[in-house]
Amino acid sequence: MRVFKNTWFARFAAKEGIVDSELKAIVNDVLEAGQAEASLGGGVYKARLARPGEGKSGGYRVIVLFRSGERTFYVYGFAKSARANISEKDLKRFKEMAKENIGMTDEQLKNRIKAGHWNEIN
Repeated sequence: MRVFKNTWFARFAAKEGIVDSELKAIVNDVLEAGQAEASLGGGVYKARLARPGEGKSGGYRVIVLFRSGERTFYVYGFAKSARANISEKDLKRFKEMAKENIGMTDEQLKNRIKAGHWNEIN
């Protein structure tokens, strides 16, 4: 399973102290196990992420483009205290992103990484 984050999400994670190992754990422990908070359809999932030193209920929600056994893309995150949920407009945009990115060929993905659109989490 390859895991990526876009530049917006990378900045959000760095600002909030979210480390790559936590993001990998969500993929392995939550998404692959079918335990995501919500499947929003079209390969878009919402998952909980605990705030450092606190629990998941007061933590973050992350929007992930996901296809089991293939690729995961972190695209958006927010503190639950700052926002209740995403809008229908946002969901539509995320579904379009999922369709475009999950189905990329390896060559297309390589070019997007090179262009700085995605950073792979190792």
